[in-house]
Amino acid sequence: MKYCSICLQPDTRPNGYLTKEGICPACKYFNELKNVDWDERYSQLKKLIKKFPRNDKQHFDCIIGVSGGKDSTRQALWVRDKLKLNPLLVCFSYPPEQVTQRGVDNLSNLIELGFDTLVISSEPQTWKKSLKEAFLQFTNWCKASELALMASVPKIAIRYKIPLILWGENPGLQLGDMKTLGKFGYDGNNLRNLNTLAGGDVDWLIKSGLTNNNLISFLYPSPSEFEESNIQIVYLGWFWKDWTGMNNAMYSLVNGLQVRDDKVKNTGDIAGVNALDEDWVTLNQMIKYYKYGFGRVSDHINEAIRSEIITREEGIDLVEKYDGSCGEKYIKSFCDYIDISTKEFWDNVYNSVNKDLFEINSSGQVIKKFKVGKGLI
Repeated sequence: MKYCSICLQPDTRPNGYLTKEGICPACKYFNELKNVDWDERYSQLKKLIKKFPRNDKQHFDCIIGVSGGKDSTRQALWVRDKLKLNPLLVCFSYPPEQVTQRGVDNLSNLIELGFDTLVISSEPQTWKKSLKEAFLQFTNWCKASELALMASVPKIAIRYKIPLILWGENPGLQLGDMKTLGKFGYDGNNLRNLNTLAGGDVDWLIKSGLTNNNLISFLYPSPSEFEESNIQIVYLGWFWKDWTGMNNAMYSLVNGLQVRDDKVKNTGDIAGVNALDEDWVTLNQMIKYYKYGFGRVSDHINEAIRSEIITREEGIDLVEKYDGSCGEKYIKSFCDYIDISTKEFWDNVYNSVNKDLFEINSSGQVIKKFKVGKGLI
């Protein structure tokens, strides 16, 4: 286990790597931004948008996938007020048992800021079964939900003949999931290769007894469907000088965003601004930590280090203290929803713990074998 020499990203990130100089792709990209001509990039974006003119029968210029959170709120306002486009917002909504009131209020706030919004949801029993299967098979319930969340936007783009999709960050350049990189820095048409999406594969759900009819919300459009409909996903983060999670949060806060108020030791959310529309992501980030040695705190701290908000040494203290945190109430709520006991939950989690990075003691505590920022002890 090795760490980036600039931030605290370990080389255990799926589809990631460290250069021979010991630098992760996200830090390498961030360093390159110092030499970017942002006016030229903005001109490039304007020229790109002109390649996707609205047809005479169409009311919308583009589509933006939203949750009502920090990133999508800022994106929607920037696209409308800066680019002078009329976007259709598309939100894939969680079921009542999962969505938070905070998430409902944030989406309502975004709509009230003056946007046409299409809200989609899955058939409840299919959703519940898919989350359960994803957890039992992969110890990652998000493998199911992200399929539906990510597929909904291009499916609507194809259905309504709106080929331009404006996305936020590039997960290849800004997080380090290199399989998502496209032909250009702004090209998001390989988003299907995100580690969780695995190219849009749903065979594992079909083998569980669900059918293609059940899974219509989960079927990510194929490359040929993208090509036939001239679909283009554009990462706005490529063109946006001050795109960071914290900048987006601060901007959205003054535009009505509600944030998380639970303690960091229960959420692993340092600033309380991530994944505001539901809380089970907290336990998924805990499991990610047990699998790869980093979770949501690391991701947030790494961005703060690159932005020179904190030092690497200060970041180490926060990651050591909070990464992998998850309150029992979130675990119980999730278990109740997919109808398993907390013992079944932990049995599955223990089986997924990376034994090279952690050990499980006789009391069931997961103990790390590494020191953050240095590696295995």
